Amino acid sequence: MAEAKGKKSGNGEGGAGEGAAAGAAPQARAASLGVRLTPVGNSDQPIVANYCLINVAPGMAFIDFGFLEPAMLAALPRVAREGGKLPERVNGKLAVRVALGYDALAGLHQQIGRVLAGLKEKQGAGAPKGG
Repeated sequence: MAEAKGKKSGNGEGGAGEGAAAGAAPQARAASLGVRLTPVGNSDQPIVANYCLINVAPGMAFIDFGFLEPAMLAALPRVAREGGKLPERVNGKLAVRVALGYDALAGLHQQIGRVLAGLKEKQGAGAPKGG
């Protein structure tokens, strides 16, 4: 099962005004809202993708996740270095297409930003200091 945390406006878990500055607007506090997604069929099985493409349509964005053969991807730079002819088109498999409204796309953008910032922070913490 997949679980996600979202945000919702409100007073949170404590009583009204707890921990908030006097006169603060109720919307200023955000409470965590737990969301549980129940799998349907085999939807909880991971899908491997190493390529994605986003197409935008009125009111929606379609995100295609695909898989390109790693051996073929690794061979492309070698062929280019040797002056060989690169293929005009690379064929892969469409793993899944996800349609999102703009609000869900914005939420996904925020979540990806937080994940990347956390990874960058971890990477920076592991780097040697001084220099």
